Amino acid sequence: MPKRNAFYAQSGGVTAVINASACGVIEAAKASKDIGTVYAGQNGILGALNEELIDTSKESAKTISQLRHTPSGAFGSCRYKLKGIDENRSEYERLIDVFKAHNIGHFFYNGGGDSQDTTHKLAQFSAEVGYPLNCIGIPKTIDNDLPLTDNCPGFGSVAKYVAISTKEAALDVASMCESSTKVFILEVMGRNAGWIAAAGGLAIQQDGDAPHIIIFPEIPFEREKFLRRVDQTVKKHGYCVIVASEGAKDASGNYLSGSSSTDAFGHIQLGGVAPTLAEMVKRTFGYKYHWAMADYLQRSARHIASKTDVDQAYALGEAAVHFALAGKTAIMPTIVRGKGKKYSWKVGEAPLAKVANVEKMLPRNFISRDGWSITDAARDYLAPLIAGEDYPPYKNGLPIYARLKKVLVEKKLPKHRSLHSKK
Repeated sequence: MPKRNAFYAQSGGVTAVINASACGVIEAAKASKDIGTVYAGQNGILGALNEELIDTSKESAKTISQLRHTPSGAFGSCRYKLKGIDENRSEYERLIDVFKAHNIGHFFYNGGGDSQDTTHKLAQFSAEVGYPLNCIGIPKTIDNDLPLTDNCPGFGSVAKYVAISTKEAALDVASMCESSTKVFILEVMGRNAGWIAAAGGLAIQQDGDAPHIIIFPEIPFEREKFLRRVDQTVKKHGYCVIVASEGAKDASGNYLSGSSSTDAFGHIQLGGVAPTLAEMVKRTFGYKYHWAMADYLQRSARHIASKTDVDQAYALGEAAVHFALAGKTAIMPTIVRGKGKKYSWKVGEAPLAKVANVEKMLPRNFISRDGWSITDAARDYLAPLIAGEDYPPYKNGLPIYARLKKVLVEKKLPKHRSLHSKK
């Protein structure tokens, strides 16, 4: 009987290290000699539904190894959420039909909470119809909001980028504040959880260092309190640096960005907190200001990735294969932090039933009592995650990133109508 193949796909917003997880999956599968070919979905789960499967065996070993230091989603990602099995059974039947046609017995989905939900649902459906399929979710989210894992691959590198960018921008502002900019606002990602904003606090190394204000989604925003803090800081230090989470909300739970559009997962599309805050400052005090949005830069900055993050991303991709070959399904490999003073970690596992659609918020004891900064407990948690450098190789001053052939396998099934109509 031929060895069963594997399907791997990337989902949701990509990161600086999601391809390191892909590298871990592909290299571990090849080393195992118990898996045939790893097919990668072109554009996430859509690749399975459309039967657009990339044959990773057509890539050289060198190219696959380069994935470890290549940012973004090498195989294409997507924001597409499978509905409940009873709501749209045909999509699940389609997935099983594609997997049967290509002898796929292992399913690896690399993503955040919605992606873990997809993996969990597929595990349930495959069991219901009696199709043998090991479904393993691989954690990935810069928001760091998945439960039951100490942290999420992708977060450590964003945290490092934000901490360094805050520190460097603060030096710029401090040098010009006497006659120029007095307020600088850096807007960072983080829909409901303030993990990324908290990382900006790592730039504080002594009293008076920036950021002077961190705005967390977990702390209701109070306009007058904020403005008083800005004015006091400018008068004391000559300038004020603010790190603001895109998910900042007022006491009524309304986002400061005020967006009404949603993405394919049904989440409100955020962005615009920084200019909103800047306008408040300008109208009240007239201070010269600048603001910036870290936006895609924070999640694609592989040139300054955390070595801890890269190592963990690869290890969880590798572990996913080992779990599948052990016959496990409906689980997610996790990062388990050691208990000693010196940072250590190992790979654990968590049931997808307890992971899917659950958000892990920033603990209140990680936020200072006044709500503007981080505590020593937060610093102890965050600092190891940004540790170490893992620079990509460079040529002519630019990093060398993987370029894939992305050879698609021959289709064996008719087009899937529901998706064909949307394309």
